[in-house]
Amino acid sequence: MPSKGPYPPTVAGLGGTPTTNLDDPITSVFLVLFIMMAAVHMTILQINNRRGKKFLMSGMLFGFCMARITTCTMRLVWSTHQHNISVAIAAQVFVAAGVILLFVINLIFTQRILRASHPHWAWANWFSVAFKLYYASIVFMLIALITCTVQSFFTLSHNTRRIDRDVQRVGGTYFAVAAFLPIPLMLLLVILPKSSRTEKFGQGRFRTKIYVVAVSALLLSLGAFFRSGTAYVPRPRANPAWYHSKACFYIFNFTIELLVVALYAIIRVDKRFHVPNGSHKPGDYSGTNAEISRKPSLVERVLSEEEVFDDEAPQMEKATMNLDVEANAGMAESTPAATSATR
Repeated sequence: MPSKGPYPPTVAGLGGTPTTNLDDPITSVFLVLFIMMAAVHMTILQINNRRGKKFLMSGMLFGFCMARITTCTMRLVWSTHQHNISVAIAAQVFVAAGVILLFVINLIFTQRILRASHPHWAWANWFSVAFKLYYASIVFMLIALITCTVQSFFTLSHNTRRIDRDVQRVGGTYFAVAAFLPIPLMLLLVILPKSSRTEKFGQGRFRTKIYVVAVSALLLSLGAFFRSGTAYVPRPRANPAWYHSKACFYIFNFTIELLVVALYAIIRVDKRFHVPNGSHKPGDYSGTNAEISRKPSLVERVLSEEEVFDDEAPQMEKATMNLDVEANAGMAESTPAATSATR
């Protein structure tokens, strides 16, 4: 044990200490993949900016990829300097901090879906303030988690380390709830009655947006709850459990995160979840005045699948357009005949 900090940890960490023969090849592959994803999302951001289309989530995804590039780089350095505790601290901090951006992005998508489907309360001031306070609480919890993680390496006090571990458990659980929160919020689309038609925004079907948010939330929750669960069952550093293995580290961290980032790029969330700049009230997403004052009847409280996902509206509109086209064609045919009869 060194005479002063930082001191080596006494409990096993997820993934253990990286090695050059095993971790370096795997980490290098993830490093290349995250570089590619960073280039993709930055390209999307620049193209949209040139078109006057503001979509900040592409910049946030680029920032997340850059954080993961730094994480992979620190792990490569750590594998060649295994006794450098300062490098180990930096690598662990970046692992814990980066994924928070994905949680926030998915919550922003969830909020836009709720505002489009239930504008009478999702656009209310209390709901907007609640989301902003929740984002602020995530930032404060992240600061507390990083502070306690670093502090645990610079103290030998058993009581201080116990407090640091408690804060880490609370922080991990809090982030796991943030990852899972879009799922119960999406259930409100089915449970709560609708007082107006769904306000369409972006491109693609409305139910596809719901699927993207749900799948992303499930993947992120899987990784977050696994990391949180391992913190509640610590093991000595010399006797790690199966859930501390390198396979679990790469699957429940980098693999899940890469799947979500790639999903956002392939599904083109910049097109599906884009809303006009300065949207702050019902109707701003579609540029129309939303009708939110009518209260639903008792029969309307039970919604069909088409009404929940609002897939019935495009079909009705299409049928109406077809009828209008046929009517206009019939009037065009009858006009020459009427003219000749008059002559």
